[in-house]
Formats: sequence, structure tokens, C-alpha cells
Amino acid sequence: MGDESRQRIVRVPGSRRARLTPAPGTDPAPDVATDSTAKDAAASASRAAKGPNDDRLIQDIPPHY
Repeated sequence: MGDESRQRIVRVPGSRRARLTPAPGTDPAPDVATDSTAKDAAASASRAAKGPNDDRLIQDIPPHY
């Protein structure tokens, strides 16, 4: 059993939480959406079908305003 086969706990100065080192055999780089993917998702969300009450709900002002 080698020590390299396990994650280690790393203390972060000035932080209340510790961090784990990347697990062996994994990619620690975050998955980042490309700009075209984000634009496609925003466009599909704006094209979503509206219900019969959506315009009314958008125009209503809550009583606490």
C-alpha cells in the first residue's frame, strides 16, 4: 500500500476548511462550458413555451414593494 494511492488532507491557511488533493487517476481541472454551449442554453430557455398566466405573473407587483 503506497501513500500515493490515497488523497491527502491539506490545510489552507486562513480558512476554516481543509482541502483534499485530487484522487489518483482523476482530472482535477473543472469542466468549463464553452461560450457557444452557454449561448445555446440561454437561447433555448428564452424560447420556452409560455403558459397562459406567465404575462400576468411577470406584470404583478408583490405587496411588499
